[in-house]
Amino acid sequence: MTLKLGIPSKGRLMSKTADWFGAKGLDFTVDEGRAYTASLGFDGVEPVLLSAGEIPRELAAGRIHLGVTGMDVVREKIPGWEMQVRELAPLGFGQAVLVIAVPDFWADVDTLHDLDAAAAAFRAVHGHRLRIATKYHRLVREFLRTKGVADYQLVDSQGATEGTVRNLTAEAVADITSTGETLRANHLRILSDGVILKSEAMLYKARNADWTGETRGILERLAGQLGLAL
Repeated sequence: MTLKLGIPSKGRLMSKTADWFGAKGLDFTVDEGRAYTASLGFDGVEPVLLSAGEIPRELAAGRIHLGVTGMDVVREKIPGWEMQVRELAPLGFGQAVLVIAVPDFWADVDTLHDLDAAAAAFRAVHGHRLRIATKYHRLVREFLRTKGVADYQLVDSQGATEGTVRNLTAEAVADITSTGETLRANHLRILSDGVILKSEAMLYKARNADWTGETRGILERLAGQLGLAL
């Protein structure tokens, strides 16, 4: 019996994950010559290379025991995420913020209350709801519901979300940013109370995985190595 650990399969997330485990005394390596397999140098733990977006799905299904991915992805992709996974440790990288941003020239729209008023006026003038482009439908919808903003529609953006306003396919955006620079370059401004989620990479435990006596024992040994409280 092995404990399966989902690791991002490429890019900065994978290299930063390797660095994090390395700092804990574990040597994460990828053997691209053997069907892109990996090892962690810890008995009983089998790294599974997945895209960051696949890891929440596999955690929720219990097909992997642990996984490294962003908080934003988990909370967007797993309904009732707290019942499906548990946060074990923030990893200190992958920091980003999910925000709502509007065009710079909307000088009188600074808050969500202003956005709600602008959305009502927009519908009265144009005959359809104000469009907000995003990849994060669940998180944005829940956030706006709690803030009382209702007269809008979400439009899916799988490309460069910050370009949708310039391309006239949306009037506002809800997107992930680390510095805000790309939003500013596209003449967009974050609402003063428009922060939806502050995200970073996190080590998660799947609640629905097969936690037999053996896998629990492996987890306890691994947690000891990593300095984690279970």
